[in-house]
Amino acid sequence: MKVAFLSFDFGEYCIRLANALASKEEVLLLLPDNQVQPRLALLNQTTNLFTFRHPRLRQPLQQMQLVFSLLRHIKAWNPDVIHFQHRHLWFNFALPLLRRYPLVLTVHDPTPHVGDLESQKCPQAVMNFGFRRAAQLIVHGEQLKHVVVNQLHIPAEIVHVIPHVVIGNEMPPQEITQDEQLVLFFGRIWEYKGLEYLIRAEPLITAQVPGARIMIAGEGEDFARYRRMMVNPEHFIVLNEYVSDEQRDELFRRCSIVALPYIDASQSGVIPLAYTSSKPVVATTVGGLPEMVEDGRTGYLVPPRDEKALADAIVRLLQNQDLCRQMGTNGKRKLDSECSEEVVAQKTLAVYARALNGVKGIAVS
Repeated sequence: MKVAFLSFDFGEYCIRLANALASKEEVLLLLPDNQVQPRLALLNQTTNLFTFRHPRLRQPLQQMQLVFSLLRHIKAWNPDVIHFQHRHLWFNFALPLLRRYPLVLTVHDPTPHVGDLESQKCPQAVMNFGFRRAAQLIVHGEQLKHVVVNQLHIPAEIVHVIPHVVIGNEMPPQEITQDEQLVLFFGRIWEYKGLEYLIRAEPLITAQVPGARIMIAGEGEDFARYRRMMVNPEHFIVLNEYVSDEQRDELFRRCSIVALPYIDASQSGVIPLAYTSSKPVVATTVGGLPEMVEDGRTGYLVPPRDEKALADAIVRLLQNQDLCRQMGTNGKRKLDSECSEEVVAQKTLAVYARALNGVKGIAVS
């Protein structure tokens, strides 16, 4: 089987999954150069690669040139299946030109998140247009399948739940010393991430664990409003910038707990990163997060917009490092058994087989 695996984002995710698929089938991975260059060391020699420069969305001429270039390379590869990751404002409209090839599409976020200006650059109608061109769809949780089926009206029989593939790199324990009082918030900073509730939880946390600190690492919206919320700025470490994969892995190794105080979510790549580093997760009961965090085993689940419950869960772990380590170990075991590259690739290949067998959703209105 020949697979054309295309994405405009999710660089590490795509490389790891394409590598695993390429151990069994022929794979052409098409990714922007800025997604590949920092991760060249991850790429297997068995994975065929085509990189391209990704212009700004507001550069229509360059976008059209890119679309036609991608169409040429895909057709020259003559795949049995195309696997497209999520959506793209311009490329979605080119999907009908590839109708001769069965299309599998992974839906990372069925609808835009609250306050996420990046995701809102691609209107829902454009996203839906792409979703309805697919023969089969993949999502990363049962809750996401529910949204795709019930809100977007995609037939349930063509929507498949496959876990988010493992990401992140394990580091030898001696290379990074863990800070047992450090809580990590990592990733893009938009309203839906609920960072304000973690900031509000800080006085409640440090009242019981005076040495606790919260590290915020990532970029997104204007950070000034979050700084104004901080009652005790000295308890925060802020890296309001792009974080490289290498630096990211160090942060996850260094922290004791990973916090996801989201008020809205589909799934999260932060949780696999936490589990890769054997760290427990405190997350909210939104979207597909409860499917990824086993309450009381790999971390704790708390209601969204509840800083007291969030603080209580974090304090419980900070005050019991044995429990913290055990939950981190449980998370690593869960990741290895459910989200390994081999497991996810095997399930993905089964979806490709369904697409080749003609189980299509193109007629969806």
